[in-house]
Amino acid sequence: MSVQSSDRNLSRKQRLQEKQRRQLAVVDTVDKAEAKARKAEVELAGAVAEAVQVFGDEQAASEGLDMPVDAIRRFLGMAQDAAADAGDGSGPS
Repeated sequence: MSVQSSDRNLSRKQRLQEKQRRQLAVVDTVDKAEAKARKAEVELAGAVAEAVQVFGDEQAASEGLDMPVDAIRRFLGMAQDAAADAGDGSGPS
């Protein structure tokens, strides 16, 4: 007597539905992780902007944070964009 896998007992339609369910679950997980990453990046941008104020300028902040000046400028741009989005009331789209 041989044992068949449960996949063999499922119809093609059921296998396809299960595959689609798993794919959608993975897409949902990735979407949530991306949203968390964007939020964290915006928070980091705010912290970098504050560091520039505390250190006095981009170069001093770069040295104090051990972060390239280009990265400092990119985060400053993000912080300005986030402040503009918050200021116009529309929020991120």
